[in-house]
Amino acid sequence: MGEYKRELAGKRSKYAGRLFEQMIEESCVFYRVEGIASIEKTPEPVKCIKMMENGRFVGCFEKTAQPDFKGVLQDGTCIVFDAKHTDADQISQSAVLEQQAEFFDVYEQMGARCYVLVSIGFKSFYRVPWIIWKDMKELYGHKHMTIKELEQYKIPSRLRVAFLEGIELRD
Repeated sequence: MGEYKRELAGKRSKYAGRLFEQMIEESCVFYRVEGIASIEKTPEPVKCIKMMENGRFVGCFEKTAQPDFKGVLQDGTCIVFDAKHTDADQISQSAVLEQQAEFFDVYEQMGARCYVLVSIGFKSFYRVPWIIWKDMKELYGHKHMTIKELEQYKIPSRLRVAFLEGIELRD
């Protein structure tokens, strides 16, 4: 019975993550139409194992995990972020995979704006700068952020997740 509960919890978590990404994608469409930014979901890398008929194939996901979204703001600045959802009252630093962290570090060194977007129960949304996320242990004394610690990174959500609100464009 315990295995069934874990499997169900895993499926529910995966579904919630996909739903959060869909909400972000809808916001990306708004930002593109308004000429504010062009941001797209990074496709999951898939390796083709066997070709089938009608363009179908058997494949598997490759392990190279990249941040979920990449794009450009209207000032020409690259923006890169990952989307993380939880129903708990805190988010763990380990939610960002080690390979994703390496990508974030490279993009950040090149001047990109890097963030982790966090959804807490689909009620509150936060845009945490990568530099804060990766230094959680030093800043907060633990490898997670509580709702109180996330509060300064809160972003509005009306009909969409306004994840770019408050970002100042460069000259």
